[in-house]
Amino acid sequence: MKTDDFISMLATGVKPVDRHVQFKRFSQAILVGGAGAFILMVLMFGIRPDIGVMLVTPLFWFKMAFPLSLAAASLWLLTRLSRPGAGLGKRWIAPATPVLVIWIAALAVLAVAPESERLNLIMGFTWRRCPFNIAILSIPTCVTITWAVRQLAPTRLRLAGAMAGLLAGSVATVAYCLHCPEMGVPFWGIWYLGGMLIPAVLGWLFGPMVLRW
Repeated sequence: MKTDDFISMLATGVKPVDRHVQFKRFSQAILVGGAGAFILMVLMFGIRPDIGVMLVTPLFWFKMAFPLSLAAASLWLLTRLSRPGAGLGKRWIAPATPVLVIWIAALAVLAVAPESERLNLIMGFTWRRCPFNIAILSIPTCVTITWAVRQLAPTRLRLAGAMAGLLAGSVATVAYCLHCPEMGVPFWGIWYLGGMLIPAVLGWLFGPMVLRW
């Protein structure tokens, strides 16, 4: 067989690469995983009864902004990590920024609060179960995000697993905010963050096994 004929045979039936495949995979994963987290939250915990009031309360939206910004930052990094050879550079600062903002806000709240109230602001009423509730709600998105990343080509599997876990934990926290009665900024900076870090740490540990392609 001549070289030209061989090349023509190999090229027969080759389909063009979908340039939007990454967007499609992650969009599907977040929509399905987020819906799963919301349904699981409703079935297990229920929506807080004063949600109508909360939706017009600025502090509630500041609370929601914390996991939403972490979800956006972790998704941004995960899209980079899903491409072979794509470097992060200083992009790792992205997920650290909302954490730093919430910690600064928490310190400001504690500084002006009476000393007798500071421990309550940190511990709240649900600190024992809050992180674990978030971790449970992250399971649907962990599954869908893992599926999405496996369709792509990550090479730094531990980092990709950690960002996938952080994204899943952030989506779960958004859903959990619709139930959780805690409105103390210091509480969010410790226990919400702890709940989001549980799937992130698990992703770091098991990323090389579940994301291998």
